[in-house]
Amino acid sequence: MDRIAKAFVWAVVAAGVASNGAAFELALEAELANEIAAPMVIGVPGDGADQGGPGVNEPSNGAWVWAPGPPVLGDAIDHKGHVSFVVEIPKDDTYYIWGSVIAWDGNSDSYWVTVTPADDDPNPQASQDTFYRWGVQQGPAWHWDRVNQWLNAGTFDREWELPAGEAVVTVWTREAATMLDAIWITDSEGAGQGELPTDADREAQLKGGPKPVEPEGKVATTWAGLKAR
Repeated sequence: MDRIAKAFVWAVVAAGVASNGAAFELALEAELANEIAAPMVIGVPGDGADQGGPGVNEPSNGAWVWAPGPPVLGDAIDHKGHVSFVVEIPKDDTYYIWGSVIAWDGNSDSYWVTVTPADDDPNPQASQDTFYRWGVQQGPAWHWDRVNQWLNAGTFDREWELPAGEAVVTVWTREAATMLDAIWITDSEGAGQGELPTDADREAQLKGGPKPVEPEGKVATTWAGLKAR
């Protein structure tokens, strides 16, 4: 596997799960991700309307990530760029992921999603394996959607059997203009929707220690670099 870039990024160390058996919940801002690889970038209110969409209501923390473009079929930046989160999984268990998203229409309503070490495919943008395709629920306002598996034969909620330790959640561009505000990771299968990050969550996300993410065939843009611009 050729890796042409290594970016030092900020890991999120998940708080320990309470000994009374409380559910594990981790809320992460997309724009504070460990890695943002172009053409995926940080968006702010006004950017959506500039691309010809209906506009965007206020996101959590004032920003989101996306591959900017009009909601049209076959945009030139489809299947390019990604955003990655390095997290610490507290125990061997089954985990579920939700995203706070906007999907304007049927041409801007999907991503690819991988979670290592559970998933085998290092780059679903290249393989086009529908096992990793997330069919994002459409809607012009921010809403929670559980990450699913959009197969040709139907759509099914995804889950991951993860060991304790480090995991990398990567959301890959599939269609330009699909927007991601935050992700929420939990071991509670019965959760009805995700929860947005609090100020404490954002502080923890920014204060994590350095961790490497090695993107496949792409030069990475890190949040630290974006903040410095």
